[in-house]
Amino acid sequence: MNPSLTYRVIKPYQSAYPDPLVFHCGEVLTTSARETDWPGWVWCTNTAGQSRWVPDVYLQLSENQAIMRRDYNPLELSVQIDEMLIAYEHVNGWAWCININNQQGWVPLECLLET
Repeated sequence: MNPSLTYRVIKPYQSAYPDPLVFHCGEVLTTSARETDWPGWVWCTNTAGQSRWVPDVYLQLSENQAIMRRDYNPLELSVQIDEMLIAYEHVNGWAWCININNQQGWVPLECLLET
């Protein structure tokens, strides 16, 4: 995990996927697409039929299938301008952040300014 950094939100972001979902290390997923706006992300579906974008660095990829290399929570955090966040991990243009209310999730780095 990267060292923590403090950020101020400079652009609001609304989570597209507010429902909790966790992929577990060793879990086998079906893959169907790669994100073009956010390089390094793969659309993955678990055996329950739930789908989310997953960073390719967390996957062992083969044709139309992937195995999770680690646990991964794809929860996104909705943020407003001037919120202060602490980021604990950075992957493919996103940061895993926590706000002052202890809410956590991924936020696009383009919405953040390091303080």
